[in-house]
Amino acid sequence: MANLTISCFLSLLFMALFIQLSNAAYNNVVSFGAKPDGKTDATQAFLKAWASACSTAGASTIYIPKGRFLLKATVFRGPCKSRITVQIDGTLVAPLDYRALGNSGYWILFIQVNQVAVYGGTLDAKGAGFWACRKSGKTCPVGARSITFNGANNIVISGLTSINSQLSHLVINSCNNVEIRNVKLIAPDQSPNTDGIHVQTSTGVTIQGSTLQTGDDCISIGPGTKNMLIRNIKCGPGHGISIGSLGKEVNEAGVQNVTVTNAVFSGSDNGVRIKSWARPSNGFVRNILFQNIVMNNVENPIIIDQNYCPNNQGCPTQGSGVKISGVTYRNIKGTSATSEGVTFDCSPSSPCRGIRLEDVKLTYMNKAATASCKNIVGSSSGILMPDSCL
Repeated sequence: MANLTISCFLSLLFMALFIQLSNAAYNNVVSFGAKPDGKTDATQAFLKAWASACSTAGASTIYIPKGRFLLKATVFRGPCKSRITVQIDGTLVAPLDYRALGNSGYWILFIQVNQVAVYGGTLDAKGAGFWACRKSGKTCPVGARSITFNGANNIVISGLTSINSQLSHLVINSCNNVEIRNVKLIAPDQSPNTDGIHVQTSTGVTIQGSTLQTGDDCISIGPGTKNMLIRNIKCGPGHGISIGSLGKEVNEAGVQNVTVTNAVFSGSDNGVRIKSWARPSNGFVRNILFQNIVMNNVENPIIIDQNYCPNNQGCPTQGSGVKISGVTYRNIKGTSATSEGVTFDCSPSSPCRGIRLEDVKLTYMNKAATASCKNIVGSSSGILMPDSCL
């Protein structure tokens, strides 16, 4: 009987300690003063919850319950003592006045953090006012990216929805080992510069199972990106998946080892695109694979543009120095919204090399689309529609 009593006591003591430890590692933003009414500024409450989690020796969770939480420009800074899970069941709302986010360039910024996972939730950046300001020609702030990871490692972003970003929805900059899955990033097709996901100077980024409907690139891949995998993506409207633009600077890191597979593009301005400015650069693009892709009424399904100049004003004309090589297009099928389904406009000073077409079937108005090749060396095989110009 005594042993049973001692056993029960120890069990109760262990349970009490477990509950205490669990509570210590569980940070509900409401407990720190946040109100889910969408009107009361919750910024300081979120920062207090972050500070608590960041200083915890063991794994910790920040919990945002259902409701709408008003958040101004916020920096979640590391490094922290252990891994942090941010579980969002509610909606984070930016101020209605677009000027409230200032000129920092971000809305929500994670910087120098490791082992952070963000699950679920919605970000509503209320970007319409900012877009209207830009369209009017008035003096506007620089604009804010909705959520940015800067100098971060071992990051997971899963199930997040972002709507109406001022600029890019999600930015990965100078990061390693990032997994983005099952996200929805949505803005009107005429909203300026609302890229879905922008990645630069990062290694080991995976994007999968996501829907991207934007006013700019669904995914843009900037200098210094390598070992990237994109799969099971739905893109459109938007400007497609773009490597670049590159060649803005003479000294620029290259892009290498990128795979895009099992993607569907619908009504987008481009499908898979590589773009660079026509000016000197020591940058490069190499070892790229685009495969198993469906195009539905896409304006430029396959395009390399080394004379990129979106506004056609003051365009550089020296010839792009970006060296493009080892690019394969495999099993790409569907419909083009323009007669030219394949466009390779490569640099006269740095011709594209090692470009390969394998089983490409693109039609325009129920007929074979056409292809155009400039300054390119490559090969082709399998079913080809249009006929290869390589």
